[in-house]
Amino acid sequence: MDSNPPNRKSESGRRDDWFALCEFHQVWGWIIIAAIAILAGLGLPIVAKFKNATPNDLVVYASQDEVYAEPILNEFQRQTGIKVRAIYDSESVKTVGLVNRLLAEQDHPRCDLFWNNEELRTRQLAAKGVFEKWAAMGYRSRRIAVNTQKLSLASAPHSLAELTNEIWRGKVALAYPLFGTTATHFLALRQSWGDPRWQDWCRALAANKPFLVDGNSPAAQLVAKGEAWVGLTDSDDIAAEQREGASLVALPMTAECLPIPNTIAVVRGAPHRQAAEKLFGYLQRSNVVEKLVAAQALEGVSWQDAPQGTLRPDWTKLLAELEPGTESLKKIFLR
Repeated sequence: MDSNPPNRKSESGRRDDWFALCEFHQVWGWIIIAAIAILAGLGLPIVAKFKNATPNDLVVYASQDEVYAEPILNEFQRQTGIKVRAIYDSESVKTVGLVNRLLAEQDHPRCDLFWNNEELRTRQLAAKGVFEKWAAMGYRSRRIAVNTQKLSLASAPHSLAELTNEIWRGKVALAYPLFGTTATHFLALRQSWGDPRWQDWCRALAANKPFLVDGNSPAAQLVAKGEAWVGLTDSDDIAAEQREGASLVALPMTAECLPIPNTIAVVRGAPHRQAAEKLFGYLQRSNVVEKLVAAQALEGVSWQDAPQGTLRPDWTKLLAELEPGTESLKKIFLR
C-alpha cells in the first residue's frame, strides 16, 4: 500500500470564498476581489435564473442536491400546475451562500420556500425571524467512510479520535468545517465533548495534514479513488460513489455520528404564500420522502427513526455558542 498519497487538491475553493479571503489575506485589495467573486459566482447565476422567471413562479432556494430535488419539484409542478424556479447553492459554500442571501433579502423576500439538506442553518434563520414556519423530514447521517482496497475494516479507524493518529497522517479527507454538514457536525461534537477536548482534537486533526476539500462529495471521491484512505462525509455522498462501483464502505453509526434531517421552511412574507404552503405540505408526504430514500439522498423517512445513541445537540445552546465555535474553526483550519 502506498503510504504517501498524492498532493492534495488545490485550496482555491477557500480563496474564492469571502470568509476565507478575509481570513487568509486581511487586506482591502483581496476584499474587493472577494466581492467581485461573490457577485460573479453567486449573483449573476441568480440574475440569469430570475430573468426567465415570471412573477407567478414559486421560487425555491435549495441546498438539497439538484439531482435529487429537481425530479421532486418537477413532479409537484406537474401535479399542481404551479411553476417552480429553484436556485441551488454551490458545493464549496454549501448552504451558507443561501443563508446569507435569505438574510440579505429578509425585508424584501424573493424566495418562497427554503429546502435545506441540514438543520443548523435552518434553525439559525428561524431564530432571526426569516421563516413563517419550518419542519424536518427524513434523515441521512455523517459517517466515516473507508476505501476497502487500501485497508481492511478491522484496521480502519472506528472513532474520530483515531483520525489524529500518525498512521492516518495525510490519508483522511473532509470538507472545510466551516460550511454545510461538516460545520454542523464539528459544532455538535464541541457541545458533546466540551470545548477544551474539542479544540485539542481539531488542532491535532489539522496537524495530521488531512485533505481539506470543497465539499462532502469531493471528500468521498478522494476516498473512492484511493487518494485518501478514510473520509469524514455524508451518507448520500458515500452511496453516490458506491453506485459508481467504488470500494467504499460506511462504518457503523456511533455516538460520534450525527443524524441530519432535511428541513423545509416557508419564508416570512413569501411573495407566493399559498403556493409555498402547498409545496411545504407536498414535501412532507411519506411517498415523496420515500422517493428520496430510494434515490439514497436520505437513509430513512423519519428523522426520529435515526439510530439512538448518536449525537443529539441541544440546538438552543449550540446556536448561542455558534460564533465562538465558528471562530475557533477559522483559526484552526483556515491558515
